[in-house]
Amino acid sequence: MSLQDRIINHFTDSIQTQQDSMTYLCELIEFASQRLVSTLLNDKKILTCGNGHSATSAQLLSSAMLNQFERDRPSLPVIALTTDTATITAIANDFHFDDIFSKQLRALGQSGDLLVAYTDGTNSANIAKAITTAHDKEISVIALTGNNGGLIAPLLHEADIEIRVPSNSNARIQEIHILITHCLCDLIDHQLFG
Repeated sequence: MSLQDRIINHFTDSIQTQQDSMTYLCELIEFASQRLVSTLLNDKKILTCGNGHSATSAQLLSSAMLNQFERDRPSLPVIALTTDTATITAIANDFHFDDIFSKQLRALGQSGDLLVAYTDGTNSANIAKAITTAHDKEISVIALTGNNGGLIAPLLHEADIEIRVPSNSNARIQEIHILITHCLCDLIDHQLFG
């Protein structure tokens, strides 16, 4: 297979995953956006987390909400739990890597807040622990997953939302998570600011 054929395969796979996601996930994305808007209208905040590439998706949501997505508007309270390296490394060193999000969530999260957790479907123990902590604090969860949902899917409550990308490829899952994040940002702006 030539290099160009490999490139074409990536584009073709990405397009197919986007089409499958559009078919299966539109209603869930709409519902998630309404939950996010409701959280903000109730003067609560959104906390977000993820590992590796998923951390960048979490930070994308936070930066687009704190600053702006595609229009100038007031800042919205979204905190990425992935950004404070001193805190993350201290928790990992003094306790365990599995605690890096849950310990922050215990301190920063309040009942009625919302956790948006990103994972490509692998068994991310620290995301699982964050979800358990969220439930303990009466914080609902929106989980963006892939593959078979990994450790995350069985932890979710009926009031939570799982947006599972229909793919087993980490690259495709991560691409769709970014697209879903862009959709959520647009829908939040549209619902709050017209």
